[in-house]
Amino acid sequence: MESPTATQPIRSLEDAFERCQALKMRLSRQRRYILELLWEAKEHLSAREIYDRLNRQGCDIGHTSVYQNLEALSEQNIIECVERSDGRLYGHINDAHSHVNCLDTEQIIDVRVELPPELIRQVEAQTGTKITEYRVDFFGTRQTETETI
Repeated sequence: MESPTATQPIRSLEDAFERCQALKMRLSRQRRYILELLWEAKEHLSAREIYDRLNRQGCDIGHTSVYQNLEALSEQNIIECVERSDGRLYGHINDAHSHVNCLDTEQIIDVRVELPPELIRQVEAQTGTKITEYRVDFFGTRQTETETI
């Protein structure tokens, strides 16, 4: 049985640290670097981007350490891992949320969307399942000034 702590959403960097401790994960210097960077960046980054940014900041961390820590943190649902055709991206939000995928910049933007209850009931009726959470992926391009008027 999961502990209540393991099912609660992580809303802050401190929550992420506490979840690591609750799961008896060592909160190494490298793991702290990664979590701090993801919470500061508030965007989805590849392992390579995380490695490069940390090294530019003067953090002493190797490629292998970055990959191992990202794997451990995502396996424990402390951070998000998004699988894309060009590789994995990591983000700081761990609970159910949706994404807007910008086709111009290839950026992933986190959004919270609440679907109408009648749509949820329709999906449940079509599939015979009880929906307990959902994630929606939106795809689009940046709007220009004239498009927003």
